[in-house]
Amino acid sequence: MKKKIYFLSSLILTISLLSCNNKQDEKKESAPMPYKVVQASKENTILLSEYPTKLEGITDIDIRPKVDGYIEKIYVDEGQEVKKGQLLFKLETQTATQDAAAAKAKVDAAQVEVSRLKPLVDRKIISDVQLATAKANLSSAKSTYQSIIARINYATITSPVNGVVGTLPLRIGSYVSSQTAEPLTRISDISKVYAYFSVNEKEQLDIMMNAEGKTFQDKIGNMPAVNLVLSNGSAYEESGKIETFSGQANSQTGSFNVRASFPNPNRLLRSGGSGIIQIPTELRDVILIPQNATIELQDKRIALIVDKENKVKFVPIEVRAVPGGKFFVVDKGLNTNDRFLVEGVGIITEGTQIKPEVIDLKELDNPKK
Repeated sequence: MKKKIYFLSSLILTISLLSCNNKQDEKKESAPMPYKVVQASKENTILLSEYPTKLEGITDIDIRPKVDGYIEKIYVDEGQEVKKGQLLFKLETQTATQDAAAAKAKVDAAQVEVSRLKPLVDRKIISDVQLATAKANLSSAKSTYQSIIARINYATITSPVNGVVGTLPLRIGSYVSSQTAEPLTRISDISKVYAYFSVNEKEQLDIMMNAEGKTFQDKIGNMPAVNLVLSNGSAYEESGKIETFSGQANSQTGSFNVRASFPNPNRLLRSGGSGIIQIPTELRDVILIPQNATIELQDKRIALIVDKENKVKFVPIEVRAVPGGKFFVVDKGLNTNDRFLVEGVGIITEGTQIKPEVIDLKELDNPKK
């Protein structure tokens, strides 16, 4: 009997202890966990709008023959820098030289005839008509001869500008004419390089509205310097300047063509190259949020804010990326004094109660410019 009473007492005691432990565990589980949050505030930053661009020299001139003939000599190589007037190509002129000799003989013969008839006319032995005919023949012979000489001269092709030689698709012995589709080469003046790109109507308005000045030209003149990212991902060392916007939008694409220029003292940039144009826009008094403090949910960017009861709430926001890949500018969805999570994002579910630990945005990184 005593053993039975002792067993029942032990069982009750064990149940009581387990019950206490469960209650303590429940209290531990229900206690809000601490998470770091930031109170939204206004900051200053700079955005970089990026646009694919094509590079061209300030002059890109196709070199084409004016006369027909075989390429006899090529005096330059691809990529070579040349000066205005420098010899580039020479076409075969043997036939033209023979024609020139024959034409010169006719000029001489016509000149002899004029010289023979002139004194006869002066003494009125023959009429003026014969002399006039001889002079006309002389003029015609000279014209033919000069035309052949010009053809010979055109066979020597020189550079019209200072620049860099492009590709040389044709070789010595190739037959060319003024109708040949492919040029002999292209000479590009790359002392300064133009970068051409397109912006849509909204972007064009944003750029112009943020630029200082009363007139359109004033705004272009006051635009900040632009950057160029080369095709290998490195930043070009020289800053550029936007020079022109097209006068009207493209009727098919709705975009505006823009031209920026970059100095090219080391001739690093070449005509036909590509890159990315970056246009900086300074923003004042905007809300910033770390990119890793947001999540994407059903094609929406979501921030996790903490309400007055310290419960997590999912809020859709509209953002623009700040250069560097660390922050977003929040255009819609957050207000100053809203507290947003910067810890546990992607793990915490909506409605979870937390213990917020407010920190400064500067403790994460300094986004100010």
